[in-house]
Amino acid sequence: MNDKYPEVEYAGDITTSMVRDHIAFMKYDQVRYEGHKYIWEENQRIGLSDTTVNIRLRTLKAIFNQLDRDELLEINPFTKVKLIRQDVDLTNCLTDDEVKAILAQSNQRDFVGFGDYVAIVTILDSGLRISELLKISVTDIDFQTRFIVLPGEMNKNRKPRMVSISAHTAKLLLQLVEENRQFFTTNRIFMSSFGEPVTATHFNKRLKYYGEKAGVTGKKMTAHVYRHTWARAMILNGADPCTLQKMGGWSDIRTMRRYIQMDIDDMRKSHDEYSPADRFIKRRK
Repeated sequence: MNDKYPEVEYAGDITTSMVRDHIAFMKYDQVRYEGHKYIWEENQRIGLSDTTVNIRLRTLKAIFNQLDRDELLEINPFTKVKLIRQDVDLTNCLTDDEVKAILAQSNQRDFVGFGDYVAIVTILDSGLRISELLKISVTDIDFQTRFIVLPGEMNKNRKPRMVSISAHTAKLLLQLVEENRQFFTTNRIFMSSFGEPVTATHFNKRLKYYGEKAGVTGKKMTAHVYRHTWARAMILNGADPCTLQKMGGWSDIRTMRRYIQMDIDDMRKSHDEYSPADRFIKRRK
């Protein structure tokens, strides 16, 4: 803003047209990863993705909405600004065969490999966000009732919630806890071989490594994709949307809908099972 509009001094000086100009700049002119010390200049593409632009817009809208609520603005320049329309990505879920192939890649005899395996299974069983998964400690898990209790400060929407896990996942987590206690005194569950906390960036790199090793192509290998896979599998297995919304920690059911995307095979199977046309024809016969 200072480069483009040097006369702007206060937030109230920003207009809607300036915001839209900034959106166009991000989408068509901004250098992706500009100034990154590990990415060569020739590999830095021009223009940010629609997803990145919308993430930044949501942040700016939140800031200016708060300024508006605090009566520090006469006119909110973001009131009439909408997010960019995005294409729905129908490939952001893993198939059953892909999940099985990925799970087979981790070396469970190795400390790090076993921890990775337990983390992947926990996400697929509970749908935890990566930030929630990597922060849980022994005191957050009730192994008797098989619930992970997440305090408000660990959740994206700052609301505490309880997430159920299967007996198999609880057993794996208990085994990992016992393994950790042989070498470390911390209650942290997911850690490196040096006892340090595992970061989201490092864990996503591990997921990418396992995906490439399993031969999975055309899919993003991040913990978020595993969360999508969990949500889709829960619906296909018969979970009701309200329960799924509570378990996933979504405050708006419209957000949850973006996670539940069915592919062609799912739609065909569901249609063949529930189509009323077959019932009408059979009755007529």
